[in-house]
Amino acid sequence: MEDKRSVIEKEPENKLTKEEKEEIIEISCSPEYIDKPPKKIVIDLLDKEIYIASASSFRRVLIEKAMNKHREEIRKRKQGRKPKELEADGPNQVWSWDITYLKTDIRGKFYYLYMMIDVWSREIVGYRVEERESGEYASRMLEESVKRRKAYNIVLHSDNGGPMKSANLYEKMNDLNVIPSHSRPRVSNDNAYSEALFRTTKYDVNYPRIFYGIEEAREWVKKFVNWYNNEHKHSAIGYVTPRERYEGKDEELFEKRNRVMQEAAKKHPKRFGKVKKWEKEEKVYLNKRNGVNSEVA
Repeated sequence: MEDKRSVIEKEPENKLTKEEKEEIIEISCSPEYIDKPPKKIVIDLLDKEIYIASASSFRRVLIEKAMNKHREEIRKRKQGRKPKELEADGPNQVWSWDITYLKTDIRGKFYYLYMMIDVWSREIVGYRVEERESGEYASRMLEESVKRRKAYNIVLHSDNGGPMKSANLYEKMNDLNVIPSHSRPRVSNDNAYSEALFRTTKYDVNYPRIFYGIEEAREWVKKFVNWYNNEHKHSAIGYVTPRERYEGKDEELFEKRNRVMQEAAKKHPKRFGKVKKWEKEEKVYLNKRNGVNSEVA
């Protein structure tokens, strides 16, 4: 006898969402992971305290999209034109910003650290810690930073995330006469200064790795920003602090170092070859034409 009972097929509870699959594709085709197999991608993300899906899920999604091999060609087609070269010869001309995750004690829950940096001085000009990514929070950070610095006609560079291209932020940028600039999709080197800043943040010896509340996270970030701006001797600007460079005190420090080195060379000439000369970097570039971004914090 024929069974006429209807069969209702239920979606598996562990099925990946469309957004999760798109995130897997985006990450797998990024410059950092374009030539790595799914297992190595997942392990590397775990070391960065990020979990999206298992290696088998990564592999399955890539196979579905015919991307499990030869992703390099896909990246080349989609990379796009390099952003316009940005040049700064003083503070408050070019700023860069981004958002990163802060891990909490609850599995799958993160706080979001927003940070904005002045490319020329490397000083952190704005930051906040929130429970979600939002263009509204980004626009508040921008407005507070611009008014505090009394800065005008800034170029603000970021990647292509949702908050970075939100209507709230664009409207605020228009009100403040801030000019937008964006990286190519999935090309982290186009925003090298913010990437370097986040590396320094998370490799700080005092970084907790896990935060047990948003106020704890905000307090830690506040202390980090104070250290970074006022105590951290930044290698890319001649081992002076961002605040010293912003205030123009680096020139005096370089003159002092050069004087000490010259005096030491005169006393012990056989110990010295070419005496290092400390010089101020007058111009800074983001996405330099015919060059590659490299930034060490």
